[in-house]
Amino acid sequence: MLPFPASAHAAATRRSRRRTLAALALAGAATLLVGCTPVGTQSTTPDGASSPEASQLVALTDEVEAASADGDGSTSFAADALDVLGKLDVAPRDEWEEFDREGSFGEGWQDPDGNGCDARNDALAASMTDVDLNRDGCRVDTGVFVDPYSGDEIDFERGPDTSPLVQIDHVVALANAWRTGAKELSFVERVELSNDPMNLQATAGWVNDDKKSQDAANWLPPQESYHCTYVARQIVVKATYNLWVTQAEHDAMRDVLEGCA
Repeated sequence: MLPFPASAHAAATRRSRRRTLAALALAGAATLLVGCTPVGTQSTTPDGASSPEASQLVALTDEVEAASADGDGSTSFAADALDVLGKLDVAPRDEWEEFDREGSFGEGWQDPDGNGCDARNDALAASMTDVDLNRDGCRVDTGVFVDPYSGDEIDFERGPDTSPLVQIDHVVALANAWRTGAKELSFVERVELSNDPMNLQATAGWVNDDKKSQDAANWLPPQESYHCTYVARQIVVKATYNLWVTQAEHDAMRDVLEGCA
């Protein structure tokens, strides 16, 4: 078995994130056409908060990526995450309406970092040790997975009966994203959101089934030590794609971050 080159994957992820942030920050005219304000502009929200600047968001993204790679060994990002949270719009979720998941967020997995492998297999490989890749160099056939959400350790083996034991969670669930601003994004932006490494986390199948599309006000990972990083990742995603938070969601995120060491 060959270990996955985690450092190379992390570097590629950071490059992908910066490309996404820069593209969104400079998307002024195109973004205005779909009725939302691009990241990087200092717009004032109805409650007086202002949108985070792109540089601030990039800095927080780097901090959260480092914490994720360390297994939540550091929570030094908490103050910055609280600052960005304070600049997100606070509004009720849109009334529930059915949406076409594939029609709204794209069909299948894409390759956001351009490494030739799809986002699902990148997320799996980045979360495992002792990874054995298929001869295509992308598909994860086996690996040892320790779930940051639950602490479960799973010996992963690809197959119809075993693959579902490890699933890919959208940290900000797509249904939640749709009801908090994503339906106002362009199709290209929604595909980016669905495949963004910051919004993808491998987790035990039972945990993913338990979460469904709940937000931070209604669901947090079973393993409390990951709450700080989990909430910060949601904030990064919501800020990057100009999604809003409900009041209950905002308060739950704030409470978690204020409790981070």
